[in-house]
Amino acid sequence: MAISIYPDFPPELNGEQTENLLSNLKDWTITNGLAVRPSPALIPRDVDPFSALAVTAPVTLFPSPFPHQCFEEAKALQPVFNLLYSSISKDESWLGEVIEELVEVDDFIAKLWHIHIQVKEEGYAQPLTLGLFRSDYMVHVDPSTPTQPQIKQVEFNTIASSFGGLSSQVSRLHRHLHSSSVYPPTPVIAPDSLPQNLALEGLAFGLATAHIHYCKAKPGSRLPVCILFLVQDEERNVFDQRHLEYQLSKAHSIRSFRLTFSSFHARISIESTNPLRPLIYRPSSFPSTSYQVSVVYFRAGYSPNDYLSESDWSARLHIERSAAIKCPSILTQLAGCKKVQQELATPFEREHVAPYEGELKKHRVYPVERFISQFPKSTIERLVRSFAVMYPLDDSPAGQEGTAIATDPERCKGYVLKPQREGGGNNIYRSAIPGYLEQLGSKELWKGYILMEIIEPPALRNWIFREGKIKFGEVIGELGIYGCCLWSTEGKNLVGQIPWARGKGRVLLSTEVGYLLRTKGRESDEGGVAAGFGAMDSVCLVDV
Repeated sequence: MAISIYPDFPPELNGEQTENLLSNLKDWTITNGLAVRPSPALIPRDVDPFSALAVTAPVTLFPSPFPHQCFEEAKALQPVFNLLYSSISKDESWLGEVIEELVEVDDFIAKLWHIHIQVKEEGYAQPLTLGLFRSDYMVHVDPSTPTQPQIKQVEFNTIASSFGGLSSQVSRLHRHLHSSSVYPPTPVIAPDSLPQNLALEGLAFGLATAHIHYCKAKPGSRLPVCILFLVQDEERNVFDQRHLEYQLSKAHSIRSFRLTFSSFHARISIESTNPLRPLIYRPSSFPSTSYQVSVVYFRAGYSPNDYLSESDWSARLHIERSAAIKCPSILTQLAGCKKVQQELATPFEREHVAPYEGELKKHRVYPVERFISQFPKSTIERLVRSFAVMYPLDDSPAGQEGTAIATDPERCKGYVLKPQREGGGNNIYRSAIPGYLEQLGSKELWKGYILMEIIEPPALRNWIFREGKIKFGEVIGELGIYGCCLWSTEGKNLVGQIPWARGKGRVLLSTEVGYLLRTKGRESDEGGVAAGFGAMDSVCLVDV
């Protein structure tokens, strides 16, 4: 049974209060673009053949209680995680050793790595990379210390970190419902317990900053410059992306266009006579007009389902070869593999000679120290404490322990099996793990997975509104903290800029830029909103 640490919340609603809340919620969300395209299960395609309809995005009726100290800790750690993953992406030696373990068992990872090798042989045209990251956490409560909740990292997203546009709107929705006296009186919601969420503004600022740096070194073309959103066909989460596009235009006067993999080669080219390899885009609506692309922002390309033909893989190679700033580059995408997360969370023993004693001793070392040694030891320890327990499924001592747990019908009940995939709906949970591994056959394929201890968050209740229906019950919240990081692989560290722990290069921007809270029924293992498992939420900060 889940431990209870929160005050009694949300308040009870009678019929009239529920009707009034829903009426205000539905009108506000559509008015303010807190919406998605309806699923075919809700509105069949023959009813909406031109995709003209929109419905309220899945949301909670109330903000959910969240420990104030955990929220602040997650925000404080984000700039550290920014530098950790940007540093990993430029440490090809270390990252390559990790990826090489996956290449033989994961064709998707192998093809991404092969593109990197191809471009490396030719020479990269762009030293800058933009990361719009999101670090996802759950609250963990040790039964022995229930008044000391901690955050535990679920995953770190380096590509297509979605919902920045809509998450800001959910925070504004809940603040509006509170300030408009739509909620019944409750002592849990105080004026300062509903923090502002500037994820939309922050993510757009990151894209704009990369755009500005590109324009400063514009590679040999007089064409107007734009940002390109690479998106999926028939994207239901289009309004989340549109908010970012409109913010770029409104706040930064930057043009942006949308393009799918399937139409890439018809609209994109690299100037063959220009050794700087600028990426040129021609809109389908005005094919005689050309733009130079400053940033390619990937909202697709994170799943094998996005690469349906060799033409799609050719498009990815085309982008990586070009002078456009990638968000993310292939190396940064690979740095977000679950295997990398597991390696960072798995300590190893290092031998050293104790001073004045002359004895050979061992001490525990975490791989993160390789990348962020410029931070105080106390900061590194805080970051390490956020890691959940994880195991590989290989021949290492940790891998042997992971295999023993994963194949044990009882011990596996506290774990989740994760492949190297993004987007939700890919994980295997608890008792299903042994049978799934057996179906894979060869144990070599097991190396493409990691085993993670399931985080058991405290008890929580809320209402969820999804596709016109409301449901009340026990829920679980997952907090995502957004981060912006722009870095270069060239040049020495400059005064006033953030230093690397290893090697050359410099960081031009690293900051935390808002949050996402996703809430799902406690009976649901997956939490992806777009994948159909959860709802968007906002935090109501409480002291526990």
